[in-house]
Amino acid sequence: MDILMVGCGRMGGAMLGCWSTREDIHFTVVDPAKPDVPAGVRVLSEASALGSDQFDIIIIAVKPQMIEAVMPDYTARLKDGGCMVSIAAGFSMDSLRRVLGDAPVIRVMPNLPALIGKGATGIYATNDCPTALKETVGDLMGRIGKAVWVRSEDELDRLTAVSGSGPGYVFQFIESFIEGARELGFAEKDARTLVIQTMVGATEMAASTDAPISELRTSVTSKGGTTQAGLAQLRQDHMLDLLMKSTTKAAYERALELK
Repeated sequence: MDILMVGCGRMGGAMLGCWSTREDIHFTVVDPAKPDVPAGVRVLSEASALGSDQFDIIIIAVKPQMIEAVMPDYTARLKDGGCMVSIAAGFSMDSLRRVLGDAPVIRVMPNLPALIGKGATGIYATNDCPTALKETVGDLMGRIGKAVWVRSEDELDRLTAVSGSGPGYVFQFIESFIEGARELGFAEKDARTLVIQTMVGATEMAASTDAPISELRTSVTSKGGTTQAGLAQLRQDHMLDLLMKSTTKAAYERALELK
């Protein structure tokens, strides 16, 4: 199978690092910057250098504002029965169709931790995408973390508000948690170590079991103990629940505005 990646920024390069071990796929990158890529990946600086080559999958990895100017040069490079795959955030399926014509399209929404192979990625495909290529894309996205297929583009927007923007929420919580530790007298370095390792350990415990999260929370909460005292503040008047609901709703509404 032959796959072309148009553009290869930080996210595209990280993806290639996870994908290039698939020996049954030949990867080509076109990027004027000629980025460093894994061994075995062909790198070209412009579309004309492709000659007459065609591809089973073409991955759109340029910035959204560049798609209309860049991608028309590549539509003829798609093999019959092939599909386009866009990792461009905020560029809707309708907009892609206007640029790409009637080519089958898959939109994927990776998040920042994909850079270290720990991503949470949403995938949505048009009905005309061949099953075999959907399976290939699903496998590739699974190699950068966990992948979830969604049933509509609206659901992809909702996923963006959760996992796409979610790392920002987590980083903010970590930042505030560190400030809380510093208020108790810890130095910045120690506060950071304690908070981040606590987050890593707790999330890995949650990922390692199918037990309800409430059960894990209860297991560390002794009646009348320190954890219960802290949770009483977080859960006062359902404050945290309401805050997270309003946070994800605001991100979803913004995703709709950007389409």
